[in-house]
Amino acid sequence: MAPRNHSSVAEFTLQSFSENPQVQIFIFSLFLGLFIVTFTGNSLIVIVISLNPGLHTPMYFFLLNLAFLDVLSTSTVLPKLLQNLMTKNTISYGGCIAQIYFLTWCLVAELLLFTAMAYDRYVAICQPLHYSTIMNKAACCLIASAVWAISGTTATIQIMLIVCLSFCGPDVIDHFLCEIPPLLPLSCSSTYVNNVMVILSDMLFAIFNFLLILVSYGFIISSILKIRSKEGKRRAFSTCSSHLIVVALYYCPIIYIYIVPGLGQTLKEGKVASVFYTIATPSLNPLIYSLRNKDVKIALNKLCPFLGKVGHLAN
Repeated sequence: MAPRNHSSVAEFTLQSFSENPQVQIFIFSLFLGLFIVTFTGNSLIVIVISLNPGLHTPMYFFLLNLAFLDVLSTSTVLPKLLQNLMTKNTISYGGCIAQIYFLTWCLVAELLLFTAMAYDRYVAICQPLHYSTIMNKAACCLIASAVWAISGTTATIQIMLIVCLSFCGPDVIDHFLCEIPPLLPLSCSSTYVNNVMVILSDMLFAIFNFLLILVSYGFIISSILKIRSKEGKRRAFSTCSSHLIVVALYYCPIIYIYIVPGLGQTLKEGKVASVFYTIATPSLNPLIYSLRNKDVKIALNKLCPFLGKVGHLAN
């Protein structure tokens, strides 16, 4: 029986942000601050929604899942990135595979979750009389379970295809973290199937879901325009704009970085694009989605008056 392909590379070298020590320190401080903000903000959202019965609704249930995903995704990337900024820019083969696995799981889960959240808003605004029936507890749990299961299965398939590749040098990844597109060019075996799977996954989970969100919001905006109350229109548009802003910040870089390399083109800007969905967007989600929300601010004020005042100032 022929032996399976395996990697002869024990570790990979990641690209540094700068050779200037002062710049490295500045970037370290910036990313450390963003990590603290992301971890603290999203953890607070999880705690507040979990402890407040008044927030046990479908919208906040999906927000809780989103906050947990943001904590998981940033914890997958930033600790190792911060370590590399202070030491040598290397990551073990196993560490790289693990990072790709959990990052892929989180990315796909967030893309699917954004679609679920858009559907929730569609039902709430376009079919308000049937909302409690359609978006009942069992339906929400089923949707969330499907999001986690589908994303986990996708990540497993992708990682199984990667571990079948041989890596025999070079070992320098043209990126600051381990992702599928910059890793594939280092393989000394065929990556045709991997590239096809990357494109198919991006078409299905990014582009198709993005189109579903746009269609949902087309119906939502049409319904909002029929609302006679100015206050009702303002509140509805506020919810829509928050979701669409995060969707744009998250979807566009992912579509860009995963499709372009799969089509055989170079992607130098991909390193910058990755910052948006791995670092920037998770840190902004608590503010955009929750900390500017009246119900969450009231719950925060009950949990901790100081944090409630901070949330009031942020608005």
